Amino acid sequence: MDRRAFLKARRLNRAATDDIQQPFRTQSGISAYTGAWTEQEVIHLLKRTMFGAKPSDINYFRSMSMNQAVDELLNPTAPQPNPPVKEYATSTTPGVTPDGNIAQGTTWINDINSDGTVQSQRRGSYKKWWTGVLVNQDRSIREKLIMFLVDHFGNEASEVGNANWNYKQHSLIRQYALGNYKELVREISKDVAMLRYLNGYLNNKNAPDENYARELMELFTLGKGPGSQYTENDVKEAAKVLTGWQVNGTTYTSVFNLNRHTTTNKTFSAFFNNTVITGRNTATAGDLELADLLNMIFAQQEVAKFLLRKMYRWFVYYSIDAATETNVIEPLAEIFRSNNYELKPVLSALFKSEHFYDLLNRGCMIKTPSDIVIGSMREMNVAFKPETDWDTNYGLWNTFNSWMVNMGQNLHDPPNVSGMPAYYQEPSFHEIWINSDSLPKRNQFTDTMINSGYARNSFRVQFNCVAFAQSLSNPGNPNDLIDEAIRVFFRNELSAQSKSQIKTQILLTGQQWDYYWTNAWTAYVSNPTTANFNTVNTRLKSLFQYLFNLSEYQLA
Repeated sequence: MDRRAFLKARRLNRAATDDIQQPFRTQSGISAYTGAWTEQEVIHLLKRTMFGAKPSDINYFRSMSMNQAVDELLNPTAPQPNPPVKEYATSTTPGVTPDGNIAQGTTWINDINSDGTVQSQRRGSYKKWWTGVLVNQDRSIREKLIMFLVDHFGNEASEVGNANWNYKQHSLIRQYALGNYKELVREISKDVAMLRYLNGYLNNKNAPDENYARELMELFTLGKGPGSQYTENDVKEAAKVLTGWQVNGTTYTSVFNLNRHTTTNKTFSAFFNNTVITGRNTATAGDLELADLLNMIFAQQEVAKFLLRKMYRWFVYYSIDAATETNVIEPLAEIFRSNNYELKPVLSALFKSEHFYDLLNRGCMIKTPSDIVIGSMREMNVAFKPETDWDTNYGLWNTFNSWMVNMGQNLHDPPNVSGMPAYYQEPSFHEIWINSDSLPKRNQFTDTMINSGYARNSFRVQFNCVAFAQSLSNPGNPNDLIDEAIRVFFRNELSAQSKSQIKTQILLTGQQWDYYWTNAWTAYVSNPTTANFNTVNTRLKSLFQYLFNLSEYQLA
């Protein structure tokens, strides 16, 4: 299906040639980009590495060179967010073990409590917190990369059950998100949530459980493409390597139990050069054999290519043709391997490449629900209460998390271990985000945020259309206002005829002269009475509501 097939019904002048399948989309590669560095390139970079692109963010990075902008995005200096807090009421339900020792407004992450009701409340708290972190993200790739990696490892928070473990895994991914991928895989192999989710805690010498060993190879490192030729016996031998790891339910930590470990040698196939991992019988056997296993797996060239394909679909485009494989994936994979699987060098090469800024790679990705919800709030500069007012914030963040869920994206709760289908389900991929149920909800969300917003504790969050217009360079000129708003919101230009019609019907309310808007705006700026405010606010709300409902807004 064409990358914009879902938009056909809403575009009247679709050229018939759009549906012709080409043997390749583009021949561009990872050579350094030397083209123009304008507002358009800045917005493209920000929309792919952050959630939305605020006018203030655009202006900030516009003053830099491309290299400086990418380097800053890859080297966050802002501190990590404070952990989630207890914003739910202490349970008084009979039979529930309440966490009354944790005061509201303080964090629960270090409190041991295995009660199902409490853990359900904490899972809700965790997702509200993460929504707030996304809204308040710093000027870096960190949050979008963390979301990629959480999805990549595919743990379902509801299946794990324990929110402390979910948060601990999130924190682990946050620690390594811009670090070494091999080290992250090593640590996540022993992570308590992963041990619980993929049955690693049940894996023992008497009954080796192959679940994690299989996903380690198929989903986390090697994939299942033609270049990945591990065998069923390799999975079984890897499972033996991983025997003995358990979860300590008292301390919420992973522990290695030698008595449950297979201490014999493990022999692998020709794909792994017939490697033999020596069995150990000491207290450090678990760590030593895990290191051997990962050294063996990461020695395979397919590891780098597999992860780069997933990252490419997340940050660039969903289709990888032969030219992209040769010109982009393979050279990036070589950079990844030569840097010992450090993530920054390969991300830097990608975001500084001619391929990333290729015109065919702009405005071609359907936005995720988080790009719609979080991105639109950030673009419209929605502000929340200070962190100390946790009750107001968490209540509102819960609303926006629910919107993302209703549109098809449940944070840290994909439908299965493979993650969100939009990143692996052929041939649709990102087109899965748009259907007859989700598209109206996307429009309903932005409509609501423009017209009423949401309130809690007498505090309202809403799109302030007048304030957004004031952030633009020349809001008194209706042509400049529409042009600049479209540049911020859309990655594809509207025709001059469309913009003229929008201006006439909305900003000029059917009049033919530009001064009809200019005079209204000037009157408001010079004398911001309620009447003057309402005049410009009504027209701006209609303008932005119309723009958000256009199909072009669904693309990043």
